[in-house]
Amino acid sequence: MKLYSWNVNGIRAVIKKGTFQSFIAEHQPDILCMQETKAKEGQAEIDLPDYHEYWNSADKAGYSGTAIFSKKKPHTVINGFVDGIAEQYGLVADGYGDPAREGRVISAEFDDFWVVTVYTPNSKGDLSRLGLRDSQWDPAFLAHVKELEKSKPVIFCGDLNAAHTELDLANPKPNRGKAGFTDEERKGIQNIIDHGFIDTFRLFTEGNGHYTWWSHFAKSRERNVGWRIDYFLASSSLTDRITDAKIHADVMGSDHCPVSIELID
Repeated sequence: MKLYSWNVNGIRAVIKKGTFQSFIAEHQPDILCMQETKAKEGQAEIDLPDYHEYWNSADKAGYSGTAIFSKKKPHTVINGFVDGIAEQYGLVADGYGDPAREGRVISAEFDDFWVVTVYTPNSKGDLSRLGLRDSQWDPAFLAHVKELEKSKPVIFCGDLNAAHTELDLANPKPNRGKAGFTDEERKGIQNIIDHGFIDTFRLFTEGNGHYTWWSHFAKSRERNVGWRIDYFLASSSLTDRITDAKIHADVMGSDHCPVSIELID
């Protein structure tokens, strides 16, 4: 079973470029999770009769949003967090909007695991949303996946908008303390790992030079000056079923590239 995650940075844009269609034709994911769709269901011309589509779009038009396309119909789909979690962690509107109404999480239940996709709020260049992320979002998301894990193992994927370690970005020293590489953001990812989730890519690949996002400036992608901020993490009980994890840096169309895992079904 092939699971893919891709921040498409606008589903309509990648369809217009033709890169979405060619990606589907070549890779044939069994489950495709997308972030930053920037569209509501029906706004993008998608002809994929083999897939069931599930969308969680932001209230704000053309902003954020997630989707899951699956060849197999899930038993249950939850948009947002499990009931009560947003309130428990005080997720309310800030100067940018209500993070619980930005279409950032979808969870789909299959026979023996959950698949969750997430588009984590960006801390912003001036770190004005770092407090939200550190004190509210990251703990709320961890509570969400741990609640799902009570029934079945969890695979979650998406754009975490942060690099976990110094191996996960090309230039760690000058970026230390900046958005995407603050101690708080890194702690948020580590806390998930400390609660029993594994970084699947690191089961198979060590070292640096493996990135999923590149700035548009200074030919960063051509020079591979990037960040690994797109992840697949999974309940440790699934470790033996995960046979591969890859970054598909050759897939164009977005400033992010897809990441994938293969799983024994």
